[in-house]
Amino acid sequence: MDDDTSRVRLEAWSEEDADLLRALNSPESTHHLGGPETEEQLARRHRRYVDLSADGTGAGRMFRIVLLPEETVVGSIGYWAQTWDGVPVYETGWSVLPGFQGRGLATAATRAVVERARAAGRHRHLHAFPSADNAASNAVCRKAGFELLGERDFEYPPGRPMRCNDWRADLGKQPQQPSHP
Repeated sequence: MDDDTSRVRLEAWSEEDADLLRALNSPESTHHLGGPETEEQLARRHRRYVDLSADGTGAGRMFRIVLLPEETVVGSIGYWAQTWDGVPVYETGWSVLPGFQGRGLATAATRAVVERARAAGRHRHLHAFPSADNAASNAVCRKAGFELLGERDFEYPPGRPMRCNDWRADLGKQPQQPSHP
């Protein structure tokens, strides 16, 4: 497995990232998430992201994804604490701007966020819950080394049932190093 994360840098979400959140709110980018949010919903989401990134307790972080060496902001990713099946875990989610999709950037960012969650040291597992029909996000999970636990019913956004895949990364295990001949 190629563990290269050098193509991206994760930077803490800040007040200046509201326009990125608006850009990620397109119908194309939110198709598997119930569609675009209202401006009021975006404002609340942005405030949660800023607050989570400033928290400092290990409860999670949100990041903008920066493409290197271009220094271009291409998306968002983060992890946050939640309870899943009665167990405290981290959850992750990401979004990459349409013009940058299909280049492995979400996978590189997901690998980087796994390391951030591992370093936080608060929970044993990191879960991702992409829609079962979102082939691209499911491929990101697979390529980033997550284990597929199966399909589950999920509600996202609240009030909208969906079928998702439950992917899990074990934060207690160090990643396998690629072997080189």
